[in-house]
Amino acid sequence: MMSLLARLFGAKKQKITVPKPHHDPARYEEERAIAASPKKAERLKLAQNPRTHLEILYYLAGDSDDEVRLAVARNAATPIQASPVIARDKSVDVRLALAHRLMALLPELSEEQHSQLYAFAAQALGVLALDEVLKVRLALSSVLKDMACAPPQVVAQLARDMERQVSEPILRYCSALPDKDLLDILSEHPQPWVLEAIAGRAHLSNKVSDALYETKNIPAGTVLIGNDGAEIADDTLSKIVERAKTTPEWHRPLCLRKHLPAFLMREIVGFVDESLHKFILDRTDFDTKTRAEIEDTVKRRMRFLVDSKGNRIAPKDKVLALHKEGRLDEDVMSDALALREYDFIQMGLSLKSKLPLDTVKRMIETRSGKAVTALVWRAGLSMRFALELQRELAKVPHAELVYPRNGTDYPLSTQEMDWQIGFFKPEKS
Repeated sequence: MMSLLARLFGAKKQKITVPKPHHDPARYEEERAIAASPKKAERLKLAQNPRTHLEILYYLAGDSDDEVRLAVARNAATPIQASPVIARDKSVDVRLALAHRLMALLPELSEEQHSQLYAFAAQALGVLALDEVLKVRLALSSVLKDMACAPPQVVAQLARDMERQVSEPILRYCSALPDKDLLDILSEHPQPWVLEAIAGRAHLSNKVSDALYETKNIPAGTVLIGNDGAEIADDTLSKIVERAKTTPEWHRPLCLRKHLPAFLMREIVGFVDESLHKFILDRTDFDTKTRAEIEDTVKRRMRFLVDSKGNRIAPKDKVLALHKEGRLDEDVMSDALALREYDFIQMGLSLKSKLPLDTVKRMIETRSGKAVTALVWRAGLSMRFALELQRELAKVPHAELVYPRNGTDYPLSTQEMDWQIGFFKPEKS
């Protein structure tokens, strides 16, 4: 890291040593006189000399000449304690020189024996992180993004910078940026690119991943799912899979995500496009039983909408053919529900209930447990199927689900269910 920084800044690697006073009274008086001299050349030479007394260098940090102050900022002997003062210098070049020097020294300054010096450096970098000149903030961002020892308060400030070219590298790459700040940033309803940058970090905790999902941003969710370094709790993964049923952008990354729980992969197989089945079947991270179940589901899906010759058939044609043959039974409807063939289910319910397709769709779209229960009853199917339909297709809120009585019976009276049907049936003209 140090050699890289040296190449970046054209500076030699610096070894940190805590300055020890080597006071030479005679030389000190001579340096005091030069520091107060109107001769710039002499002051500049003094500012460049690593043997110059620390007090003199501190004094020269306030010199009237930019070149002298620049030499002080670059001098390896200049005490770190002077950094907060130099960080407020009126010259951009001086501030940049200080930034480069401090960032080159951070890895060693962060060691325990230099904790006080690290605090001075962090204070100065904090000032520079608020610098009005973009070039200064960019210099900090481009280097600190790769430094694990970067001061957390400094990178937190850079992460909130209004300029994307400053904040994005920190948000995406800086491991020193604390979760607390990431969560605060996510709670502030940031721009979509901010969400994607955070979602692409090399490591994400469960808390940050959950907060990212809760933003409901589809591109950021796509990045999150495809990020192997993101820890995602099973509860959050379950929510992601549920939402993925209507979010095709998430299908491919879900199929490719490593260490996905088997119960979720079995669910994913039921709704992703056939073109993604190969990726699922190529996975080797499932046990024999789970793999067999997944393969069976894939084959069932592939067979479901084909005719007797193996040709792809439209849901409408398939449901009509089965109805004509008297084979449109509950097993077929349950398969269709498990495979997310929702058009097939709605057309099947229309045929079996003798209700118009538009009426069937309205009854399902109301998200009413009673309406869906009455519809399934009218179609001659079981209450068990009615409960599955409420959950899977109609998305009835949990508190409003209608459950079977005694495990299998319809809990509503015939009069109640007839009323529901009548409410939705179109009026005869």
